[in-house]
Amino acid sequence: MQGHFFKRGCKCNLGNCTCNKKWSYVIDVGINPENGNRKQKTKGGFNTEQEARSAAETYIGKIKKGYYIDEDINFIDFTQKWLTYYIDRNAPKPGTIDNREYSITKLMPYFGYLRVKDITEKNYQDALDDLKSKGLAKSTLEGIHTTGGMIFKFAKNKKLLDENPAVNAFIRKDKQTIIDDEEELPKFLEKDDLLKFLDTAKENGLYMDDVIFTTLARTGMRVGELVSLQWKDIDFEAKTIRITKTYYNKKNNTVNYQLVPPKTLRSRRKIAIDSTVIKALKKHKTEQELLIRRFGEKYSNYGYVFANFHRYPGFPILIKTVEYRMNRLLKLSKLNTKLTPHSLRHTHTALLAQARATLEEIMDRLGHYDEKVTRKVYLHFTTEVKRAASDKFSNLLED
Repeated sequence: MQGHFFKRGCKCNLGNCTCNKKWSYVIDVGINPENGNRKQKTKGGFNTEQEARSAAETYIGKIKKGYYIDEDINFIDFTQKWLTYYIDRNAPKPGTIDNREYSITKLMPYFGYLRVKDITEKNYQDALDDLKSKGLAKSTLEGIHTTGGMIFKFAKNKKLLDENPAVNAFIRKDKQTIIDDEEELPKFLEKDDLLKFLDTAKENGLYMDDVIFTTLARTGMRVGELVSLQWKDIDFEAKTIRITKTYYNKKNNTVNYQLVPPKTLRSRRKIAIDSTVIKALKKHKTEQELLIRRFGEKYSNYGYVFANFHRYPGFPILIKTVEYRMNRLLKLSKLNTKLTPHSLRHTHTALLAQARATLEEIMDRLGHYDEKVTRKVYLHFTTEVKRAASDKFSNLLED
C-alpha cells in the first residue's frame, strides 16, 4: 500500500513551480465493487512532506489493523468489524458473544448486502415488525433490538450515518388480556408438587438425582452454578455454599467447557443452606470418595461436586444431563414436563414469598439480575397464600 504526496495549488511556468499551499497525501484504500474503480483517501493540511508521510503511515497502519471503515461498506462486513470492536472493548462472556452473533444472523436477511449508510429508520422498524410476526419471543426480540442499537450507534460514531435508525424503533406490543398476563408468569411448582417431585427423585432417581434436585430446589441456584460447584465452595460448618462461577459449554462437549464469572456482580453470593441440603451433600461426598478410589488414576479429580462417572470421570456433568433427568422425573411424577431446572428458581421464589421472606431477601439469595422476574413471581405468590388472605378477610367480616 503506497501513498502519493503533493502540494496543492502549485503554479508552474516553464518548469519553475511556486507552491504556497500545505502538503497532502493520497492513499488507495480499496476497490469499489460496483464499478471496479480505485477508492482513495486524501488528507491535507501538513506543513512539510515528512508530516504528510508520517500521517499517511499511521493511517495505513490503521487500515492494516482493520480500523478503517469504507463509507460504502455493507451490513454483513460492518457487523464483523463491530463484533471485533465489541469483544475487544467489553471482553464479554462466551454466552453473551453467542447472543450477539445470533442477533446478527436474525438481522442479516433484512440488511445483509445493503450499504450501512442506506439503512433507514423505516428499514429497521420493518425488520423488527417482521421478526415479531414470525413468533419470536419477547426476550429474543429485545436481544436483537439491543444488538441492532449497538451496531448502528457504532456506525454513527464512525460517521457512516447521520442518525442511528434504531433509536426510535420499538417492539410492537400485543393487545393485553387477562389470560395473556397469566401466561407471562414464569412456570413453577406449587409446594405439594415440589414435594412430590423430590420424593420421586429420591425413590426413582438415577445416581445423584436426589442431591442434584434437592440442592437446586432448596437453594434456587442456577443450573450452571450447580454443575460448576466444587467442594471448596461448600462450608459444612457454616452451612453455606459460595457462588463464584458458572458453567459454559456451547457444544455440550464434556471435556471442552469453560468456567466463567456469574451473570452479574450480584450473582456472586453466599447462600445459607439447611440441614436437608447438608445431609444430602455429605452423603453424596462419601459415595463419591468411594467411586474415586475405585477409578484410581482414571478419575480426573478437579474437585467437582457433581462429576461424571461414565465417560471422562471427574469432569462436571452437562447442563443437558440435568435437563434430561428432570424431564424423566417429571414424567414419572405425572407433572408438567415443560418445566426446566430454571423453573425450580421460580419455585424457590414463590415458596420464599409464601414463607413471608421480603423481596430484597429473595433477590439476595437468588442473585437475580432482573428484578422484574423476581417481583412478578413474588407478587403472584402461591394458591395457598391467596386462599389464606381470602380466608382472613372472610373471618374478619364474620367476627
